[in-house]
Amino acid sequence: MRKYEIMYVLKPELGEEATKAEIAKLADILTNNGAVVNKTTEWGLKDFAYEMEGFKKGYYVILEIEADPDKSKALKEFQRLASLNANVIRYLITKANA
Repeated sequence: MRKYEIMYVLKPELGEEATKAEIAKLADILTNNGAVVNKTTEWGLKDFAYEMEGFKKGYYVILEIEADPDKSKALKEFQRLASLNANVIRYLITKANA
């Protein structure tokens, strides 16, 4: 299994409960497709360097996960659903230095 880091930014207008629900929903996408979420770090509301999709701020979340790139469809499914999710402004998946 490889280690990955996923950073995504949620819309700032979501309430606290809706933000927590989105974080749980996005983590469930990974775990339901064979990945293991090792750590979730919430950076909270941060200003952008430039406006994105009409927003000047966003709620940052970092996930540290493990997934098998050959057998697990977790990363592809996360990419697919995050790009369709109206509450996700941006996301980035990188291999973690391990």
